[in-house]
Amino acid sequence: MKKKNEKAPKKIAITVSNLHVTYRGLKKTSIRASWKHFGDKIEKFEALKGISFEVEEGKILGIIGKNGSGKSTMLRAIAGIFSPDKGKINLHGNTISLLSIGVGFNKKLTGKENIYLSGMLLGFSEEEIKSKEKAIIEFADIGDFINKPVKTYSSGMYSKLAFAITAILETDIMLIDEVLSVGDQTFKSKSYNKMKELISDDKRTVIIVSHNLDTIKNLCDEILWINDGEQVMKGSADEVLPKYEEFMKTL
Repeated sequence: MKKKNEKAPKKIAITVSNLHVTYRGLKKTSIRASWKHFGDKIEKFEALKGISFEVEEGKILGIIGKNGSGKSTMLRAIAGIFSPDKGKINLHGNTISLLSIGVGFNKKLTGKENIYLSGMLLGFSEEEIKSKEKAIIEFADIGDFINKPVKTYSSGMYSKLAFAITAILETDIMLIDEVLSVGDQTFKSKSYNKMKELISDDKRTVIIVSHNLDTIKNLCDEILWINDGEQVMKGSADEVLPKYEEFMKTL
């Protein structure tokens, strides 16, 4: 796929400034332990440590890093699911959708009901969603499961429906977390081709998290490499990928 041509000046679609996200959880301890020292039993893990970057409108940014580096946390923070402990995220008034397995559906509701729920959460009216309902169902291609609770879905069916909703109900910014690698081969091909179609729009901004370096190289204008919550480098595929691959060989 030919990457988007450089056009100046470009508007900024996403600004991430000094982003910190910390998880908190209980340390392993006896239930007989004194509640007086409850605060001492809180364990903290800093998932993102002061990351800053911008993405221009219409650009495709790939985020890479070994497991546990904070890639998915980054997407969830940008999508508004996680609140930063420090720093700011500015979407400059753009609408945004996150495509990630396990995020965004009420598993007690049917697939069709989740189409409307997801669409409304993205800011679409019921009429707008209804006008695209048939296209979403046809693209997802999960048969009668569209009328069954999402909790009965396989990961592949979940992925198909999630991708269909995001692809048909188009937002200004799309965040994609490994979904292109889930599902049967036919769906992978269909979703990859649809993704190429969507990101060919010079006004749509995309961030892709993936371990598939061929996908990253073929689709992305720039690459952000993060490791253990810290930014290592940001640049073109030719600049970043060789260094990242050498790093991964040392693990």
